[in-house]
Amino acid sequence: MQNRCPCGTGNPYSACCEPIMSGKKDAVTAQELMRSRYTAFTQANVDYLMSSHSVKTRPIKERKSIEQWAKSVSWMGLTILNTQAGEASDEVGYVEFKALYFENGKPQQIHEKSLFQREKGKWVYVSGAHF
Repeated sequence: MQNRCPCGTGNPYSACCEPIMSGKKDAVTAQELMRSRYTAFTQANVDYLMSSHSVKTRPIKERKSIEQWAKSVSWMGLTILNTQAGEASDEVGYVEFKALYFENGKPQQIHEKSLFQREKGKWVYVSGAHF
């Protein structure tokens, strides 16, 4: 049995987020990009996190701390709560999600409404509002 993708779709990683993260295919929707970014956090894949982040808001100076933090937590799951636009024909989209993780033995969560937009035809993460 193939490994299931960490993003929670239930699909094999090789047919879900891996092709997007490896550059073999583009995310079709903002939600696909959101899921691939969550998977990148579970792998501490900071190269993908940077490349899928808008050039206007990319946190280059935080690269090392993002990687260290992602490696220091145990990721428990992603739940998509809501999406607005962000479909194949859209230029902008929003994805509200909760990402659960353990940090220092304590359960934590990120609850965010993320803004995605297209840059050069590809979906990228722009920013997020935390709840």
